[in-house]
Amino acid sequence: MEQQLITMTQKELLRYDTIQSLIDGHINGTEAAKQIDVSVRHVKRLKAKVKKYGIKGIIHGNRGRKSNRKIPETKISKIENIVKEKYYDFGPAFAVEKLYENHQITISDETLRHLMVKWGLRSVKPRKQPKKIRFWRPRKDNYGEMEQFDGSYHRWLEDRAGELCLLLSIDDATGKITYAKFDCNESVMAVFKFWTEYFDKNGLPVSIYLDKFSTYKINHKNAVDNHELKTQFERAMKEAGVKPITAHSPEAKGRVERVFGTLQDRLVKEMRLAGISTIEGANKFLEEYIPKFNAQFAVAPHGKADLHRNVSNQLKDKLPQVFSRQSQRIVHNDYTVMFENKYFQLNKEQPTTVYKKDTVIIEEHLDGSIKINLKGYYLNYTVLPERPKKIIDIKLPALTRRQQSDWKPPVDHPWRKSFIQQKQTISV
Repeated sequence: MEQQLITMTQKELLRYDTIQSLIDGHINGTEAAKQIDVSVRHVKRLKAKVKKYGIKGIIHGNRGRKSNRKIPETKISKIENIVKEKYYDFGPAFAVEKLYENHQITISDETLRHLMVKWGLRSVKPRKQPKKIRFWRPRKDNYGEMEQFDGSYHRWLEDRAGELCLLLSIDDATGKITYAKFDCNESVMAVFKFWTEYFDKNGLPVSIYLDKFSTYKINHKNAVDNHELKTQFERAMKEAGVKPITAHSPEAKGRVERVFGTLQDRLVKEMRLAGISTIEGANKFLEEYIPKFNAQFAVAPHGKADLHRNVSNQLKDKLPQVFSRQSQRIVHNDYTVMFENKYFQLNKEQPTTVYKKDTVIIEEHLDGSIKINLKGYYLNYTVLPERPKKIIDIKLPALTRRQQSDWKPPVDHPWRKSFIQQKQTISV
């Protein structure tokens, strides 16, 4: 008698062992049902099949049988010839329509797709990787603990004006709009003006949350100086005592993004009804609109404290310097400094000693003035109408507090005696 090879899965082998233990009386039906995770009634069926057919009783009866829905090979061959001849570059759904319309052949889209892959007419698309799962970040506890800040370019005034940028900060704990302002772009100077006015109105928040991919690296045509924004903003905020936090995705600061979405719907319509057509009118309208918006959409914070800090008198005096765009330059041999195609000639008298090749900081203030900073001192200068032509003798060693004199001490001067005696000693 020939031995028959029976192929079984690990799950089926475990089931057979459990049913055999039941038949041998080692366990009862309830315990067997728990072991193989089926109902007691199904355990009875399996027990009866094993007693009758042995180990084959565990295997499903349809194992190895042909499906009643299997498409005949003659039909598949016919479809293959037609598709390869006429519909080789069709999609499965479109090909199914044409097969039924022109050839009275019915087949499902999914079946034809598998067949077309098998015939080499289509390629299998790679499975999409699951998106990164993001968890909802809880709000901060107190007002002023963190401000979410961003700018949104949009046709806020529709056809009545060009595209504007709405600079906006919302409090993370309450969702309140703490300050908003329309400007032409999200440049360094526009952002600095925004936060200067914010500090004057609300004080210093603990931290500011920004999207580094938009606020710091703007790719918009109107953001003319975005390449400097990250460094300038981080420097200014650290000097002011506010912690800048950069988000790695727009979703991370989704609260301010959702506010922009709401405002692009509601605020645009409100300003249309109010007949606003200028940026000045839009900013004035915001002063009345923001309190109404906050009353409707703000939430109560977990804590009751306001963590905004007062701006000290010392910081107030320093704010113009803090919120200035700063760039490093080198003092040339003729004591000139070049900045944005302009030449600044340093005066002979300076509040501190200036040497050639010194590194100075050019400060562009919000009022439009330009100052040259060296070691905390602002240098005196004049703007040259054209490129300098050695206006100052380059042999001059340094610029000092007082104008240098042409007087030289005589040979018998006490300053020179030690030098002359030393020279004579060496000669002997």
